[in-house]
Amino acid sequence: MPTWTAFTTLNDKDRAEALGEAMEELEPEPTGVGVFEIEDDSGTWEVGGYFIETPNEVELALLAAAFGAKPFVVSEVPDTDWVDKVRRELTPVVAGRFFVYGSHDEDKIPEGSEPLLIEAAMAFGTGHHGTTQGCLEALDSLANEGFVGQNVADIGCGTAVLGMGAARIWPNPVIVSDIDEVAVEVAEANVRANNLTDKVICVEAAGFENDALHARAPYDLVFANILKQPLIDLAPSMKAHVSDGGYMILSGILTRQADDVVAAYAEQGISEVRRGVIGDWVTLLLRK
Repeated sequence: MPTWTAFTTLNDKDRAEALGEAMEELEPEPTGVGVFEIEDDSGTWEVGGYFIETPNEVELALLAAAFGAKPFVVSEVPDTDWVDKVRRELTPVVAGRFFVYGSHDEDKIPEGSEPLLIEAAMAFGTGHHGTTQGCLEALDSLANEGFVGQNVADIGCGTAVLGMGAARIWPNPVIVSDIDEVAVEVAEANVRANNLTDKVICVEAAGFENDALHARAPYDLVFANILKQPLIDLAPSMKAHVSDGGYMILSGILTRQADDVVAAYAEQGISEVRRGVIGDWVTLLLRK
């Protein structure tokens, strides 16, 4: 069954949220409405709705005009098995010693690699995004230099691929956390699929705000693959929870945002060691 989307943008948070609320009163009613800020430092907000019936474009045009938004772009989305499509189009990713793959590519695992199974249904965090790949490459480089993580955490873990990577190559258990309950459930499923239930602990937390995370501090390596502003907000907590000489691998940062993140951590006595760039994305290796 086909579905429809309707998206617009505007440069004011309050008007964007008000427009999102107004969309919920449309006939036919959207099955979902989303309002979020586009992460490009432009101050632009996107408002969108999903419909199982053809949306009323006249009403959408009136709403856009009333709230000072650009005209809605309405598109029909074909009935597609997205999981099967992703499975066919996503090829395995090699990041140093790590081989990130779906079960359909199990026969391609190279000898001597560290395989990490992430199913196609969980596409963000499979390693295909430059931030995830960059973090795995930074982890591989640290290990190649002789660093052995004794106490590792992954904050905002998503699929838990980074925590599982550390658990694959080092002896001690790794703790991973996410603010989203569903993400934690996904992480737990991936940990089971990779036979790492005795090596990866999954908890729900905002930042370090969890008793289990506090109890295990200080950490000698912390991953945080999130976004620029949450990373900046997290800087004081990083200082508090990372041991002297400990490392941080940070990503979710656009190239033009990297210096701002580095500056925020420098204020906490945390220095940049190096950075890697994949496309528009930067991965930072920092040390306290």
